[in-house]
Amino acid sequence: MHSLREKLYLASGYLAGFCLVVIMLIILAQIVGRLFGFIVPSAEDFSGYALAGATFLGLAYTFHEGGHIRVTLLIQRCSSRVRFLQELLVLLFALVLVSYMTWHCIYMVWESYVFEEVSYGYIPVPIWIPQVPLALGMLALNLAILDSLVCVVKGRVPAYQTHENELNLEEV
Repeated sequence: MHSLREKLYLASGYLAGFCLVVIMLIILAQIVGRLFGFIVPSAEDFSGYALAGATFLGLAYTFHEGGHIRVTLLIQRCSSRVRFLQELLVLLFALVLVSYMTWHCIYMVWESYVFEEVSYGYIPVPIWIPQVPLALGMLALNLAILDSLVCVVKGRVPAYQTHENELNLEEV
């Protein structure tokens, strides 16, 4: 099960990277198009969709790898008991907040699908299609936070702290 979660986080990171490549290709197509006198219809819309996808799909991978900003200067000065309580409370708060956001992202996709919303660009796109990566990214982040919370409750070091500790050792 552990490797399945690892693969999910990695797949989420790869999908975020793929979205960045799509943005690059759209911009490249726009540049070439300007040189040859044609436009790429709805390029801004598709770039925006890919940017949102890259942002949300990258959240779980970044969290798992310890890439989110943490105030370790203050945390390191606390006792191990205080650090444990702090990690527990922060992860509980994050789980509640991200669960709420995940629910609403999934509900937003469902509403867009039911009401058959489409974009207003040159190319009308059913709006639920670019919203799906947002919901999937939030769902993956939710799982990553829950995974870390379970690690902390069991007394183990969460993955983001392991990577953070490795980085601190490399700096010394």
